[in-house]
Amino acid sequence: MMTTITTALPLFGLALGLLLALLAVGSLLGKLLGMHRWGIPEALLAGSLGLLLAPSGALPLIPPAVISLWDQLPLILLTLVFASLLLGKPLPAPAGLWRPLSAQVLMALTLAFGQYVVAGLAVLLVLQPLLGAPDVMACLIEVAFEGGHGSAAAMGPTYARLGLESGEALGLAMATVGLLASTLVGGLVVVVARRRRWLLSDGLTAAEPVAPMTTTDPASAALANAFPPFVTGPEPALVSQPLHPEPLASTAGRPPGQVPPTQTAPVTGSTAETAQPPSPQAQHSEQDRSQPGPSTASPAPLALGAVNLALNGVAVAIGWGMLEGLRHLAESLGGGFAMVIEALPVFPLALVGSLLVRLVLERSNLAHWASAPVQNRIGTISADLLITAATACLDLSLLAKDWLPLTVLAVVGLLWNLAVFLLLAPRILPTSWFERGLIEFGQATGVAASGLLLLNMVDPEDRNGTLTPFSIKQLILQPLLAGGVITVVAPLAVDSWGLPTWTAFCSVLVVLWISLALWLAGRRAVA
Repeated sequence: MMTTITTALPLFGLALGLLLALLAVGSLLGKLLGMHRWGIPEALLAGSLGLLLAPSGALPLIPPAVISLWDQLPLILLTLVFASLLLGKPLPAPAGLWRPLSAQVLMALTLAFGQYVVAGLAVLLVLQPLLGAPDVMACLIEVAFEGGHGSAAAMGPTYARLGLESGEALGLAMATVGLLASTLVGGLVVVVARRRRWLLSDGLTAAEPVAPMTTTDPASAALANAFPPFVTGPEPALVSQPLHPEPLASTAGRPPGQVPPTQTAPVTGSTAETAQPPSPQAQHSEQDRSQPGPSTASPAPLALGAVNLALNGVAVAIGWGMLEGLRHLAESLGGGFAMVIEALPVFPLALVGSLLVRLVLERSNLAHWASAPVQNRIGTISADLLITAATACLDLSLLAKDWLPLTVLAVVGLLWNLAVFLLLAPRILPTSWFERGLIEFGQATGVAASGLLLLNMVDPEDRNGTLTPFSIKQLILQPLLAGGVITVVAPLAVDSWGLPTWTAFCSVLVVLWISLALWLAGRRAVA
C-alpha cells in the first residue's frame, strides 16, 4: 500500500501542477485578449489549451495518466463549490420571503422543466426518427445548461448505464455551448434592450449605488488579497451580499432613482442628526466595534484560511455522511428509492452540509469565522479548475459522431430560454423585469456565473437590488435543480416511465408554473 501511495503522489502533484499552470496561462491570455469584456471565462480558454495538448490533441504533450486523473476531478471540485456556497453568507429570515420571491422561483422552475419538455419533443420528433437516439438524451439540456460542466461530468456514468455512452462528452460540450451562448446572445439582447429602454437601471444615475458586501475584517481582507482569483469576474454561485429582501410594497410606485427612506443617510451636521442622541443599542454597537471581545475577535489571515478550508471539509463530510445513511436506508427499502440514491452524487448534500454548518456558526455567534471573501475565492478557484479539467478531457471523436443531436438540443434549449425571458418575464416579474429576467436567462443557459456576468453588463452596482432575490432563489432551488435531486431523478424517471410520459408530466408542471405566476402577477397588479 505504501508503494502505491509513493507512486501516486508524484503523479498527482504533476497533474495538479499542470492544471494550475494551464489555468494561469489561460488567465493571462484571456486578459490580453480581453475575453472578460465579452463574458467568456478564461478557464474555458485554459481548458481548450489542455485539449490541444492532450494525447488526442494536435500537440500531445500531456501524459495519458494525467488526463485520467483530470477526468476524476470535476465531481470532487463541484462538491467543493457546493460546500462553499452558503458558508460565507448570512442566512435569510424565513418570514416574508414568498411574496418577493414567488415570481423569481416560478420563472426558474418554468425554465428548467421547460428544458425537459423541449428536449423530449426534439428527441421524440426529430432525433429518434432520424438517428434512433436513446430516450435519456432528453435530459442533456437541463444538466448542461443549468448545471454546467460539473453536473454534466457527474451524471455521465448514469447516462452511460442507461444506454447513452457519449452522455458525458455531449453534456460537457453542451455546457461549453451554454457558456458561450449565454454571453453572446445575452449581450445582443442587452443591446436591443438599451435601444428599447427596457432597462430600469438606466434611470438610476442619481441613486446611491448598492454596494456588494465588503468586509471590515482585516484578516479576511488580507487573506482574500493574498489569494486572488485566476479569473476576474463574478463568483460562480451565490453572491456575497446580505440576504434581506426589501418587500415589494416598499418599492411599488417609487420613481426610478429614488433611494428608499431607510437607506438615506442623514447629512453630517444636519438638524435630524444632531437633534436625536444615539440609541443605547447604537452606543453598545460602537463600544463593541472599538473593543472587540473574544467571541468576535478575528483570526490571523493564515488561520482564517485554514479554518475556512476546514469548514468546507466539515460541510463535505456532513454531505458524505448523509449520503451513506441514505444508501444504507435504500438497501433495506429497495425499489425506485434505491435507484435514485444509487445515482445521487454527494455534491447536492454538500450544499445541505454548508447550510447546517452556517446555521451552527450563527447560533454559536461564530459566523465571523466563515469569511465571505475567502469562501468566494475557494468557490471561484474550484469552479475555474473544474471548467479547465472538464474541457481538457473532452472526447472529440464522440462529439464528431454526435454533432447533430448536440446542435438540435442546444438550439431548442436556447430558443426556449429566450422565449421565457422575453415573453414571460415582462408579465410575471415585478419592477426591473429585464434585469431580473436577464440573470435568470444567464443561469438557465450558462449556470449562475453567466447570469451574474450578464447582470454586470446592465447594472454593475446592483442599484435595483436584483441580486438579493436571485441569491435567495438559488438557496431554495439549488438542491433540486442544476445538479440537484431533480437532475439526478430525471434520467431514472425517463428510463422507468418512458420519454412520452416524462415529457407530458413536465409539460403539465410548466403549465402549472406559468398559470400560477400569471395569477400572482394579476393579484399584485390589483393590489
